[in-house]
Amino acid sequence: MSCTNFCRNIMKEGRMLSKYLRITVVKRSYSKAASTFSEGNENTTHFGFQTVETSEKTKKVYDVFENVANSYDKMNDAMSMGIHRVWKDIFIQELGPTHGTHLLDSAGGTGDITFRYINFLKNTPNPHNIRSCVTVCDINQHMLDVGKKRASRLNLLPDNCDVNWKQENAENLSFEEESFTAYTIAFGIRNVTHIDKVLSEAYRVLQPGGRFLCLEFSHVNNKTLKWLYDQYSFQIIPVMGQLIAGQWKPYQYLVESIRRFPNQEDFKYMIETAGFRNVTYRNLTFGTVAIHSGFKL
Repeated sequence: MSCTNFCRNIMKEGRMLSKYLRITVVKRSYSKAASTFSEGNENTTHFGFQTVETSEKTKKVYDVFENVANSYDKMNDAMSMGIHRVWKDIFIQELGPTHGTHLLDSAGGTGDITFRYINFLKNTPNPHNIRSCVTVCDINQHMLDVGKKRASRLNLLPDNCDVNWKQENAENLSFEEESFTAYTIAFGIRNVTHIDKVLSEAYRVLQPGGRFLCLEFSHVNNKTLKWLYDQYSFQIIPVMGQLIAGQWKPYQYLVESIRRFPNQEDFKYMIETAGFRNVTYRNLTFGTVAIHSGFKL
């Protein structure tokens, strides 16, 4: 072998090794992102900034929302200065449901997304009188009870749309495979113990062509805005929770849980890993929240 060919082979092998190492680093990075909630130990996870036993987290989250259910909507208005309503409006517009949609509104709690879904369909022509359906599920029965009362108070009697309320764990749904044409989860997925199980269940219960849509707090990339956001979150929101809802700790957990949630790119990868395709995200309010979308194809 000539010296020239020998050098070329060495350079070629070097490029291949470099490529392999880059791929390995990326895979390890994504693997780390996917296990954000495991703290490197399958028996422990996080509850805000605390490390707790995996078996404890579901109960702790349940207690948080049991305590704040009655003041949940009032606090949402106060904390976001009403902007959460705009985020949720944009979320439903992004979904763009049509008549005949069978929606699973997971972690649907007090019904904010479901009510918007119903109103969206009411304002959409339905000349063929096609029936739609929405199932609101939440692990916390108290939250569902508040939602039912709100529906009654709002005199929400949808035409051509069935509404069901069910207590369900998003990590282990009781519904059959391919039961729904759309799946939404708004401000709920960061509270679960195993995000990957929630995504897997969402994929399982969706029909082929079905859409997964998630609205969740995310990461502000601008350093100045992030600093301001952190000051407001840690210094103001818990105090607000104490004054309005008489609860400090649940809102301390809220702001901590947001910081522990994967960033936009890492969560996008987790959704893709669950099997979804055409996965995208859209930042709202400088990345304070993001809408993540994927399809079961």
